[in-house]
Amino acid sequence: MALIVATSYAVADENPSNPLSKGKNTDIRAQYFDLRANSERTDYFIDGGFMATDKLKLKYEAHYWDTDITGNSEQDWESIHLKGIYFPKEGKWGDTPYRTAVGLEWIKSFDNADLGIGADSDFLSPFVGVALQINEDLMLIPLVQHYSEYSGDDFDITAARLIGLWKFTAGYWGKLDAKLPYDWNEEEVSGAVEVQLGRMFTPQFGLYLEGLAGIGDDRDYNWGAGLGIRFIY
Repeated sequence: MALIVATSYAVADENPSNPLSKGKNTDIRAQYFDLRANSERTDYFIDGGFMATDKLKLKYEAHYWDTDITGNSEQDWESIHLKGIYFPKEGKWGDTPYRTAVGLEWIKSFDNADLGIGADSDFLSPFVGVALQINEDLMLIPLVQHYSEYSGDDFDITAARLIGLWKFTAGYWGKLDAKLPYDWNEEEVSGAVEVQLGRMFTPQFGLYLEGLAGIGDDRDYNWGAGLGIRFIY
């Protein structure tokens, strides 16, 4: 699951690893997770977005899992995600450019929880956030999103997220993404940290690697690794 809100900076410098960026991209991704109880999962997914208007961005995801969490090897579709992100205001707070955002994410499950794939629930998840251009090379993006099911098993989770996005020379970038969800039903907190290092080889094509770590007794996974291919157009 993902979260999302964002700033005033040049469109040419916008990185799709910022969920509040403006632009048009498609990423093809794979993430491997070492799960608890000696099982594993690989998530293959497409992740993209485009500007419908100057103030409205639409994002999409489709996830396919390969896992052995049930004791058997299972493969099937997990979920699709559609997000609408509205940017009400951009400007400067002192010398700091910013962009604010609010939005709603629709998550449709393929009801394969009996295979250990996703949840048998569908969600409507509002979110809010802001992107702050701290300096030429660093952007900070704090976000808050609430996940609540409208059909299926009961879920009531609020997740805080903080993203740091660095621009390096020669087309390289780095991202640190920390997530802290709170489960209101179980009254438990877990967490996850993701590090991403990538490079745009041309203005339209890039690659990136990811390292992930689960945090807390209620974590979903121990560690993970990912690979992404990025197309900007």
